[in-house]
Amino acid sequence: MRFIPTKVHGVLDYLVGIALILAPWLFGFASMGGPAVVIPIVLGAGLIVYSLLTRYEWGPVKLIPMPVHLVFDVVASIFLAASPWLFGFASAPPNAWAPHVVVGITVIIVVIFSEPQPARAELRTTRA
Repeated sequence: MRFIPTKVHGVLDYLVGIALILAPWLFGFASMGGPAVVIPIVLGAGLIVYSLLTRYEWGPVKLIPMPVHLVFDVVASIFLAASPWLFGFASAPPNAWAPHVVVGITVIIVVIFSEPQPARAELRTTRA
């Protein structure tokens, strides 16, 4: 059952993107440096960029279809959740690795329940 409209998903995209960029400072692991800090910043910025390009209510440049956006979300989230083990910081204090895992899993859950198309028909059509 998909009950999260793309309009809500879009708002979450921008909020999560900003939160990922700020995560190293919000959770106090910025001084750690390395992949633990770089990965959420890069993924957050990437999320904002591809959200701006998504064909939904909050995308000003409607190039990427919503189903493709959802695939990007899942791939980025799997990478984010696995990053503590892929890059060797899983043994760091939990404030460094737990946000990666929690946000990654949470975004996958949001994708599972997100509608794959905007409600308005004109957003579903391709640009001429």
